[in-house]
Amino acid sequence: MTIIRFGYVAMSMNLQHASPSQTMTHKQFSGLKDEEAAIRKLERIAVSNIENCLRLLKHNVLHDIHFFRFSSKLIPLANHPDLAGWDFLTPLLPALGEIRSYLREHPMRVDFHPDHFVLLNSTDPQVMKNSLKTLRMHEGILDAMGIDPLHRCVLHVGGAHGDKEKAMEQFIHNWGLTPEGIQRMIMLENDDTVFSAFDALYLCEKLGVPLVFDLHHHMANEERDWTLDWTRVVATWKDSPLPLKMHISSPRSADDFKAHADYIDPHDFLGFLRQVEGSVDRIDCMIEAKQKDNALFKLMEELVQEEGVRRVDGSTIEIG
Repeated sequence: MTIIRFGYVAMSMNLQHASPSQTMTHKQFSGLKDEEAAIRKLERIAVSNIENCLRLLKHNVLHDIHFFRFSSKLIPLANHPDLAGWDFLTPLLPALGEIRSYLREHPMRVDFHPDHFVLLNSTDPQVMKNSLKTLRMHEGILDAMGIDPLHRCVLHVGGAHGDKEKAMEQFIHNWGLTPEGIQRMIMLENDDTVFSAFDALYLCEKLGVPLVFDLHHHMANEERDWTLDWTRVVATWKDSPLPLKMHISSPRSADDFKAHADYIDPHDFLGFLRQVEGSVDRIDCMIEAKQKDNALFKLMEELVQEEGVRRVDGSTIEIG
């Protein structure tokens, strides 16, 4: 038997005025004549984002949801070069402390998926520098929330730069330049265009990093049958205190296969579950669907109708 817990990404379709990604553009910032006042406005936006995160966590507890991805856009312009001297974290510590206290009372698996411009295989020193700066920001936020940063940030391998093998070796080279504190945060994910699950697995095994297997990405970029490597995927999590994590989504259409649909196709996913049942005690599945928590609720209702699937709580099933 295997326990499957579902989570969702960043924001709820059921909470009003609870965006954790409110922002201010650099143009808007530059348009304010008083820079100090502009910075205070940025801080108010960031505090509002964090307060909305707390609302989302409370929503999750109410609905027995134990797995959640925070938005990586909590702090607008945090890494913009024009604000290089801005100590953005200190003013946010009280709001982050509220999340720390809440998670202490209501434990929940939470993590981040930094944006696509975070590239650890870049050959451009400035891109690498900015990527590390962004990851340090995530590390600081996690620490202020009282969360051990270990295996809390999902990254793609990066760009191929015209030579996939060379790009993978560049990742290994840059990994040696990456501070240990950031290394321990990282999980790698296969993508839907360049780096297959087989590619990402090679790097994960070489560097001691867990693989977040994305089933939809694999369907779009299949190098070989995933079942041949499933035991190896599971093994990348052997030294993590967290259960194996994967991403699930469904194609929007046959013509727009890589785009995420509003909901999850329960039959395709159930077929996957039937194959992995019993291979691991628990899998935490992050739902990447346009309808967010509504997609989670709908998938739960559909799966518990199937033979051999038992509801554990509002976001958890047991199969087998």
